[in-house]
Amino acid sequence: MKEIASIFKTFFAYLIRPQLYPELFRKIYKNIFQRQAAFKGKDNAEEWCRSLAISQDDAIKNVLNFKDYQSINSLYPEIMKQASETEKSCPIKMGGAGALDLIYYLNEYTSAKNSLETGVAYGWSSLAALLSLQKRNGTLYSSDMPYLAQNGDKYVGCVVAEHLRPNWKLFRFADKESLPKIFAEQNEFDFMHYDSDKSYNGRMWAYPILWEKLRKGGILMSDDVSDNAAFMDYCVKNNLKPHIVGFDDKYAAFVIK
Repeated sequence: MKEIASIFKTFFAYLIRPQLYPELFRKIYKNIFQRQAAFKGKDNAEEWCRSLAISQDDAIKNVLNFKDYQSINSLYPEIMKQASETEKSCPIKMGGAGALDLIYYLNEYTSAKNSLETGVAYGWSSLAALLSLQKRNGTLYSSDMPYLAQNGDKYVGCVVAEHLRPNWKLFRFADKESLPKIFAEQNEFDFMHYDSDKSYNGRMWAYPILWEKLRKGGILMSDDVSDNAAFMDYCVKNNLKPHIVGFDDKYAAFVIK
């Protein structure tokens, strides 16, 4: 009964947001015709990730060459403490923090001035990227859908510190609507972080589009790459060398262009 109520609440939330109608129709289509495709190749992807995985510490020290790096919590203790308190006080539940040190140092490695992310939730990854970008007066472009079943629009990105927000542009649409709007403002990026539609088809639509807009020497990162074979298939098809990072019993990955 609770699940049915959640479905109706989500559907109503779409109905009162006309800007999200295109995504509503896509979700209806996916749920009818593509339900099984979301986890395509999951077993093979998990084995592939296990065979290649390194730790976040190893990635930062030995791939990015920050040998004596400090964690983001050590560098910005007050900001991170406040962000944690904000999350605890938030009345709705959203996604977890992720590999924040890795995100911060990927932005540092590329000396990023223009970064892009898909998926925001509380804004932990946004915060990590912005702490690097603000040093160079750079900009983070974010695409995010609100948590419709929880009426969570106003809480998206809530952990991002106020002084960082001038360097942040948040586009409140699905990726297929947000990305063209973002690319109309900025056509080339130093760092990109994919953390939105985790289905196989969603990833395989997004990766080529993001890769094309990434400058040479830039980095594409993707979360939860063992959920299905999309990231593996994209890397194999395009002869890319991925770095798989294991943390919190899951895997993220990045590729340097």
